[in-house]
Amino acid sequence: MIRTPLTRWFDLTTPVIGAPMAGVAGGELARAVSLAGGLGMIGVSGRHGAEFVTEQCAVPTEAQLPFGVGLMVWTLAERPELFEATVAAQPSLVSMSFGDPAPYIGPLHDAGIAVAAQVNTVADARRAIDAGVDVLVAQGTEAGGHTGQRSLLPLLQEVLTLTDRPVVAAGGIATGGAMAAMLVAGAAGVWIGTALLACTEGLNAAAARQRIRAATGDETVLTRAFDVAEGIAWPERWPGRALVNDFSRAWHGRETELAADDAARALVVEGRRTGDPATAPLYAGEAVGLVTAERSATDVVRELDAEAERLLRRVPKLLS
Repeated sequence: MIRTPLTRWFDLTTPVIGAPMAGVAGGELARAVSLAGGLGMIGVSGRHGAEFVTEQCAVPTEAQLPFGVGLMVWTLAERPELFEATVAAQPSLVSMSFGDPAPYIGPLHDAGIAVAAQVNTVADARRAIDAGVDVLVAQGTEAGGHTGQRSLLPLLQEVLTLTDRPVVAAGGIATGGAMAAMLVAGAAGVWIGTALLACTEGLNAAAARQRIRAATGDETVLTRAFDVAEGIAWPERWPGRALVNDFSRAWHGRETELAADDAARALVVEGRRTGDPATAPLYAGEAVGLVTAERSATDVVRELDAEAERLLRRVPKLLS
Protein backbone atom coordinates (compact mmCIF):
# COMPACT_ATOMS: atom_id res chain seq x y z
CA MET A 1 0.00 0.00 0.00
CA ILE A 2 1.22 3.52 -0.82
CA ARG A 3 1.23 5.75 2.26
CA THR A 4 1.67 9.51 2.16
CA PRO A 5 0.63 12.45 4.35
CA LEU A 6 -2.52 12.66 2.21
CA THR A 7 -3.57 9.04 2.80
CA ARG A 8 -2.88 9.32 6.52
CA TRP A 9 -4.84 12.56 6.86
CA PHE A 10 -7.98 11.34 5.10
CA ASP A 11 -7.60 7.63 5.93
CA LEU A 12 -7.27 6.61 2.27
CA THR A 13 -5.71 3.47 0.86
CA THR A 14 -4.37 5.27 -2.23
CA PRO A 15 -3.22 8.90 -2.65
CA VAL A 16 -5.67 9.64 -5.47
CA ILE A 17 -8.20 12.48 -5.50
CA GLY A 18 -10.84 12.64 -8.20
CA ALA A 19 -10.94 16.14 -9.67
CA PRO A 20 -14.21 18.03 -9.03
CA MET A 21 -15.13 18.40 -12.70
CA ALA A 22 -18.36 20.40 -12.89
CA GLY A 23 -20.88 18.65 -15.12
CA VAL A 24 -19.09 15.31 -14.80
CA ALA A 25 -18.16 14.65 -11.18
CA GLY A 26 -21.36 14.08 -9.24
CA GLY A 27 -22.11 11.89 -6.26
CA GLU A 28 -21.89 8.59 -8.13
CA LEU A 29 -18.44 9.36 -9.56
CA ALA A 30 -17.23 10.54 -6.15
CA ARG A 31 -18.57 7.36 -4.58
CA ALA A 32 -16.81 5.18 -7.16
CA VAL A 33 -13.44 6.89 -6.61
CA SER A 34 -13.78 6.58 -2.83
CA LEU A 35 -14.77 2.92 -3.12
CA ALA A 36 -11.33 2.34 -4.63
CA GLY A 37 -9.68 3.91 -1.59
CA GLY A 38 -9.20 7.39 -3.00
CA LEU A 39 -11.09 10.59 -2.29
CA GLY A 40 -13.91 11.30 -4.73
CA MET A 41 -14.89 14.92 -5.32
CA ILE A 42 -18.12 16.55 -6.47
CA GLY A 43 -17.81 19.51 -8.84
CA VAL A 44 -20.06 22.53 -8.33
CA SER A 45 -20.38 25.44 -10.75
CA GLY A 46 -22.51 28.55 -10.94
CA ARG A 47 -24.97 26.60 -13.08
CA HIS A 48 -25.87 24.45 -10.07
CA GLY A 49 -28.21 25.11 -7.17
CA ALA A 50 -27.96 24.29 -3.50
CA GLU A 51 -30.28 21.34 -4.07
CA PHE A 52 -27.75 19.79 -6.44
CA VAL A 53 -25.06 20.04 -3.79
CA THR A 54 -27.25 18.41 -1.16
CA GLU A 55 -28.47 15.61 -3.44
CA GLN A 56 -25.05 14.73 -4.83
CA CYS A 57 -23.30 14.80 -1.45
CA ALA A 58 -25.93 12.41 -0.10
CA VAL A 59 -24.66 9.63 -2.42
CA PRO A 60 -21.22 9.06 -0.85
CA THR A 61 -22.54 10.04 2.58
CA GLU A 62 -25.15 7.28 2.51
CA ALA A 63 -22.41 4.85 1.47
CA GLN A 64 -20.38 6.03 4.50
CA LEU A 65 -17.47 7.01 2.28
CA PRO A 66 -15.21 10.05 2.51
CA PHE A 67 -15.68 12.63 -0.22
CA GLY A 68 -14.93 16.21 -1.14
CA VAL A 69 -16.57 19.15 -2.91
CA GLY A 70 -14.94 21.56 -5.34
CA LEU A 71 -16.17 25.17 -5.44
CA MET A 72 -15.19 28.02 -7.75
CA VAL A 73 -14.47 31.04 -5.57
CA TRP A 74 -15.39 33.58 -8.25
CA THR A 75 -18.98 32.27 -8.39
CA LEU A 76 -19.71 32.48 -4.67
CA ALA A 77 -20.20 36.23 -4.30
CA GLU A 78 -23.51 35.89 -6.13
CA ARG A 79 -24.20 32.28 -5.06
CA PRO A 80 -23.42 32.05 -1.31
CA GLU A 81 -26.00 29.30 -0.94
CA LEU A 82 -23.61 26.92 -2.73
CA PHE A 83 -21.04 27.39 0.02
CA GLU A 84 -23.67 27.06 2.74
CA ALA A 85 -24.98 23.80 1.29
CA THR A 86 -21.45 22.46 1.00
CA VAL A 87 -20.66 23.15 4.65
CA ALA A 88 -23.96 21.57 5.69
CA ALA A 89 -23.07 18.39 3.77
CA GLN A 90 -19.93 17.92 5.91
CA PRO A 91 -17.46 16.65 3.30
CA SER A 92 -13.97 15.62 4.34
CA LEU A 93 -12.39 18.19 2.02
CA VAL A 94 -13.52 21.33 0.19
CA SER A 95 -11.50 22.74 -2.68
CA MET A 96 -11.70 26.54 -2.86
CA SER A 97 -10.15 27.36 -6.22
CA PHE A 98 -10.07 30.02 -8.94
CA GLY A 99 -10.06 33.00 -6.61
CA ASP A 100 -8.98 34.06 -3.13
CA PRO A 101 -9.76 31.25 -0.65
CA ALA A 102 -9.06 33.35 2.45
CA PRO A 103 -12.65 34.37 3.35
CA TYR A 104 -13.78 30.74 3.39
CA ILE A 105 -10.98 29.07 5.37
CA GLY A 106 -12.25 30.05 8.82
CA PRO A 107 -15.85 28.86 8.36
CA LEU A 108 -14.67 25.57 6.86
CA HIS A 109 -12.17 24.93 9.64
CA ASP A 110 -14.80 25.86 12.23
CA ALA A 111 -16.99 23.15 10.68
CA GLY A 112 -14.15 20.62 10.92
CA ILE A 113 -13.60 20.53 7.16
CA ALA A 114 -10.14 20.49 5.56
CA VAL A 115 -9.47 22.95 2.75
CA ALA A 116 -7.60 22.54 -0.52
CA ALA A 117 -6.89 25.07 -3.25
CA GLN A 118 -5.71 24.57 -6.80
CA VAL A 119 -2.77 26.86 -7.57
CA ASN A 120 -1.43 27.72 -11.01
CA THR A 121 1.42 30.07 -10.08
CA VAL A 122 3.85 30.55 -7.22
CA ALA A 123 1.92 33.68 -6.23
CA ASP A 124 -1.25 31.57 -5.99
CA ALA A 125 0.59 29.11 -3.77
CA ARG A 126 1.89 31.82 -1.45
CA ARG A 127 -1.61 33.28 -1.13
CA ALA A 128 -3.10 29.89 -0.33
CA ILE A 129 -0.43 29.17 2.27
CA ASP A 130 -0.93 32.57 3.92
CA ALA A 131 -4.70 31.97 3.96
CA GLY A 132 -4.24 28.70 5.88
CA VAL A 133 -5.14 26.19 3.17
CA ASP A 134 -4.41 22.63 4.31
CA VAL A 135 -3.68 20.98 0.95
CA LEU A 136 -2.25 22.67 -2.13
CA VAL A 137 -3.03 21.30 -5.58
CA ALA A 138 -0.35 22.27 -8.09
CA GLN A 139 -2.34 22.30 -11.34
CA GLY A 140 -0.38 22.30 -14.56
CA THR A 141 -1.59 23.62 -17.87
CA GLU A 142 -1.75 20.01 -19.12
CA ALA A 143 -4.99 19.65 -17.16
CA GLY A 144 -8.41 19.63 -18.73
CA GLY A 145 -10.94 22.33 -17.97
CA HIS A 146 -9.95 25.71 -16.61
CA THR A 147 -6.30 26.00 -15.76
CA GLY A 148 -3.24 28.22 -15.93
CA GLN A 149 -0.21 28.54 -18.17
CA ARG A 150 2.52 26.73 -16.20
CA SER A 151 3.55 23.14 -16.79
CA LEU A 152 3.02 20.79 -13.88
CA LEU A 153 6.50 19.53 -13.07
CA PRO A 154 8.26 22.93 -12.79
CA LEU A 155 5.30 24.36 -10.87
CA LEU A 156 5.17 21.36 -8.51
CA GLN A 157 8.87 21.66 -7.72
CA GLU A 158 8.53 25.34 -6.86
CA VAL A 159 5.44 24.84 -4.70
CA LEU A 160 7.18 22.06 -2.77
CA THR A 161 9.92 24.49 -1.77
CA LEU A 162 7.36 26.81 -0.17
CA THR A 163 5.59 24.54 2.30
CA ASP A 164 5.63 21.32 4.28
CA ARG A 165 1.87 20.95 3.85
CA PRO A 166 0.67 18.20 1.49
CA VAL A 167 1.01 19.18 -2.17
CA VAL A 168 -1.02 17.24 -4.73
CA ALA A 169 -0.07 17.10 -8.41
CA ALA A 170 -2.69 17.77 -11.10
CA GLY A 171 -2.50 17.78 -14.88
CA GLY A 172 -1.70 15.06 -17.40
CA ILE A 173 -1.76 12.13 -14.95
CA ALA A 174 -3.54 9.09 -16.40
CA THR A 175 -1.20 6.15 -15.75
CA GLY A 176 0.41 4.53 -12.76
CA GLY A 177 3.77 5.56 -14.15
CA ALA A 178 2.80 9.24 -14.08
CA MET A 179 1.39 8.82 -10.59
CA ALA A 180 4.59 7.18 -9.38
CA ALA A 181 6.66 9.95 -10.96
CA MET A 182 4.72 12.64 -9.12
CA LEU A 183 5.11 10.82 -5.80
CA VAL A 184 8.84 10.42 -6.32
CA ALA A 185 9.03 14.13 -7.16
CA GLY A 186 7.57 14.89 -3.74
CA ALA A 187 3.81 15.14 -4.25
CA ALA A 188 1.62 13.70 -1.49
CA GLY A 189 -0.90 12.50 -4.05
CA VAL A 190 -2.39 12.99 -7.49
CA TRP A 191 -5.54 14.77 -8.65
CA ILE A 192 -7.03 13.08 -11.69
CA GLY A 193 -9.77 14.36 -13.98
CA THR A 194 -9.30 13.48 -17.62
CA ALA A 195 -8.64 9.84 -16.68
CA LEU A 196 -12.22 9.71 -15.33
CA LEU A 197 -14.00 11.36 -18.27
CA ALA A 198 -15.11 8.06 -19.84
CA CYS A 199 -16.29 6.47 -16.60
CA THR A 200 -19.76 5.02 -16.36
CA GLU A 201 -20.59 6.96 -13.19
CA GLY A 202 -20.02 10.40 -14.74
CA LEU A 203 -22.78 12.95 -15.30
CA ASN A 204 -21.60 13.53 -18.89
CA ALA A 205 -23.50 12.04 -21.81
CA ALA A 206 -22.61 8.78 -23.57
CA ALA A 207 -21.74 10.74 -26.73
CA ALA A 208 -19.25 12.84 -24.79
CA ARG A 209 -17.62 9.74 -23.31
CA GLN A 210 -17.36 8.25 -26.79
CA ARG A 211 -15.68 11.40 -28.12
CA ILE A 212 -13.22 11.30 -25.24
CA ARG A 213 -12.28 7.71 -26.04
CA ALA A 214 -11.66 8.59 -29.68
CA ALA A 215 -9.51 11.68 -29.02
CA THR A 216 -5.73 11.93 -28.96
CA GLY A 217 -3.55 14.11 -26.77
CA ASP A 218 -2.76 16.29 -29.78
CA GLU A 219 -6.39 17.40 -30.05
CA THR A 220 -6.71 19.89 -27.20
CA VAL A 221 -6.63 23.67 -27.14
CA LEU A 222 -6.31 26.13 -24.23
CA THR A 223 -8.89 28.76 -25.09
CA ARG A 224 -11.35 31.34 -23.82
CA ALA A 225 -13.54 31.05 -26.91
CA PHE A 226 -16.17 28.82 -25.31
CA ASP A 227 -16.50 30.98 -22.19
CA VAL A 228 -16.86 34.12 -24.30
CA ALA A 229 -19.47 32.46 -26.50
CA GLU A 230 -21.52 31.32 -23.52
CA GLY A 231 -21.15 34.63 -21.71
CA ILE A 232 -19.57 32.95 -18.67
CA ALA A 233 -17.62 35.37 -16.51
CA TRP A 234 -14.60 33.15 -15.95
CA PRO A 235 -11.61 35.34 -15.00
CA GLU A 236 -9.41 35.74 -18.06
CA ARG A 237 -6.34 34.26 -16.37
CA TRP A 238 -7.98 30.81 -16.40
CA PRO A 239 -8.79 29.72 -19.97
CA GLY A 240 -10.15 26.22 -20.51
CA ARG A 241 -8.41 23.24 -22.09
CA ALA A 242 -10.91 21.47 -24.34
CA LEU A 243 -10.98 19.14 -27.32
CA VAL A 244 -10.51 20.97 -30.60
CA ASN A 245 -13.69 21.24 -32.68
CA ASP A 246 -15.04 23.29 -35.56
CA PHE A 247 -15.94 26.20 -33.29
CA SER A 248 -12.55 26.45 -31.61
CA ARG A 249 -10.78 26.22 -34.96
CA ALA A 250 -12.80 29.19 -36.18
CA TRP A 251 -12.75 31.37 -33.06
CA HIS A 252 -9.77 30.58 -30.83
CA GLY A 253 -7.66 33.73 -30.68
CA ARG A 254 -10.53 35.89 -31.97
CA GLU A 255 -12.35 36.29 -28.65
CA THR A 256 -12.79 40.06 -28.93
CA GLU A 257 -14.46 39.67 -32.30
CA LEU A 258 -16.49 36.74 -31.01
CA ALA A 259 -17.91 38.75 -28.12
CA ALA A 260 -19.66 41.00 -30.64
CA ASP A 261 -20.94 38.20 -32.89
CA ASP A 262 -24.26 37.05 -31.48
CA ALA A 263 -24.82 34.48 -34.23
CA ALA A 264 -21.48 32.78 -33.60
CA ARG A 265 -22.02 32.79 -29.84
CA ALA A 266 -25.43 31.21 -30.30
CA LEU A 267 -23.78 28.22 -31.98
CA VAL A 268 -22.11 27.23 -28.72
CA VAL A 269 -25.21 27.80 -26.63
CA GLU A 270 -27.21 25.59 -28.98
CA GLY A 271 -24.40 23.07 -29.18
CA ARG A 272 -24.34 22.83 -25.41
CA ARG A 273 -28.10 22.22 -25.39
CA THR A 274 -28.02 19.51 -28.06
CA GLY A 275 -24.59 18.03 -27.36
CA ASP A 276 -23.29 18.85 -30.83
CA PRO A 277 -19.55 18.01 -30.73
CA ALA A 278 -18.80 20.46 -33.54
CA THR A 279 -19.71 23.48 -31.42
CA ALA A 280 -20.15 22.42 -27.77
CA PRO A 281 -17.16 22.58 -25.41
CA LEU A 282 -15.80 19.26 -24.23
CA TYR A 283 -13.14 19.96 -21.64
CA ALA A 284 -10.30 17.45 -21.47
CA GLY A 285 -6.58 17.46 -20.74
CA GLU A 286 -3.53 16.41 -22.69
CA ALA A 287 -3.70 12.86 -21.26
CA VAL A 288 -6.97 12.25 -23.11
CA GLY A 289 -5.29 9.95 -25.63
CA LEU A 290 -4.72 7.45 -22.82
CA VAL A 291 -8.45 7.18 -22.08
CA THR A 292 -9.66 4.49 -24.45
CA ALA A 293 -12.28 2.46 -22.58
CA GLU A 294 -15.55 3.14 -20.80
CA ARG A 295 -15.40 1.59 -17.34
CA SER A 296 -16.01 2.21 -13.67
CA ALA A 297 -14.00 4.87 -11.88
CA THR A 298 -13.38 2.31 -9.16
CA ASP A 299 -11.50 0.17 -11.67
CA VAL A 300 -9.58 3.15 -13.05
CA VAL A 301 -8.33 4.17 -9.60
CA ARG A 302 -7.49 0.63 -8.53
CA GLU A 303 -5.49 0.04 -11.71
CA LEU A 304 -3.69 3.37 -11.32
CA ASP A 305 -2.78 2.55 -7.74
CA ALA A 306 -1.61 -0.99 -8.50
CA GLU A 307 0.61 0.13 -11.38
CA ALA A 308 2.08 2.99 -9.36
CA GLU A 309 2.89 0.67 -6.45
CA ARG A 310 4.51 -1.86 -8.76
CA LEU A 311 6.72 0.81 -10.33
CA LEU A 312 7.62 2.39 -6.99
CA ARG A 313 8.84 -0.99 -5.74
CA ARG A 314 11.26 -1.03 -8.69
CA VAL A 315 12.78 2.36 -7.84
CA PRO A 316 15.51 0.96 -5.48
CA LYS A 317 16.86 -1.07 -8.39
CA LEU A 318 17.91 2.20 -10.04
CA LEU A 319 20.44 2.79 -7.27
CA SER A 320 23.87 1.22 -7.35
